[in-house]
Amino acid sequence: MSEAAAAAGHGLWFDAGRRLRDNRIACAALGVLAGVVLLALGGPSMSPWGFDSLDWQHLAQPPGLGAAHWFGTDRLGRDLFVRTLYGVRLSLLISVLASAVSLVIGLVWGAVAGFAGGHTDGWMMRFVDVLYSLPYLFVVIILTTLFDRGSIAVLLVALGAVGWLTTARIVRGQTLALKRREFIEAARASGLAPAAIVVHHVLPNVLGPVLVYATLIIPQMILFESFLSFLGLGVQEPRASLGNLIYVGAQEMESAPWMLLVPAAFVVLLLVCLNLLGDGLRDAFDPRER
Repeated sequence: MSEAAAAAGHGLWFDAGRRLRDNRIACAALGVLAGVVLLALGGPSMSPWGFDSLDWQHLAQPPGLGAAHWFGTDRLGRDLFVRTLYGVRLSLLISVLASAVSLVIGLVWGAVAGFAGGHTDGWMMRFVDVLYSLPYLFVVIILTTLFDRGSIAVLLVALGAVGWLTTARIVRGQTLALKRREFIEAARASGLAPAAIVVHHVLPNVLGPVLVYATLIIPQMILFESFLSFLGLGVQEPRASLGNLIYVGAQEMESAPWMLLVPAAFVVLLLVCLNLLGDGLRDAFDPRER
């Protein structure tokens, strides 16, 4: 294969990857994010304490490198280093899974609505508008009332229930722009079924904007999960998430500020890194830059 053919074969993804590698801020954010994830996965094993272990000799101990608890302890003597990393792990798991569910639903819904057009498009998007009009907390409160409060599955359903709506609108707009392109018309003329056109031609061409939006929806899910846990509708004790750690820390803000500052710092770090990475991906996939 010639170099021109190879370049054409790589296309958007090869060029986007090159631009992303040239973006130092995005690469640094990706490196920090990977470091936080690795720390959350392996960090608790570095400490002799569990996330629910009680140390009655060190209640509400301030942080210190030479201390038995690096990030200090809470009012029950539980190690804040381990609990915060468990909180990062659980919050990221919930947020990534909820984002994946939202993106899959929104991708399929928007592509089908945009490609079908007509009354099908109208009814599908009016359903999206109805869901947009529902108060988010109202949906969550109903779900947590009907099912067990603190259930991870219920929390995923609550986060994914409305998270796919914006994705569906973005994908629909991209699909409407693509459906009149020459290669779609050629696929129709060759007798390819509409479902096959959507799967093989439409979805691969909208993955770029969706991938960029994925890095922006994960921070939203982290904030939603933290907000719900802060209100007592999310992860429940003794399990730790960034939201309920911030909730407990806010109650002890004056006497033990590290209980609030430590999980809040991890939330800020995750949000900043994900948003910087999203900006880098947006620039990499921007057709005007190419």
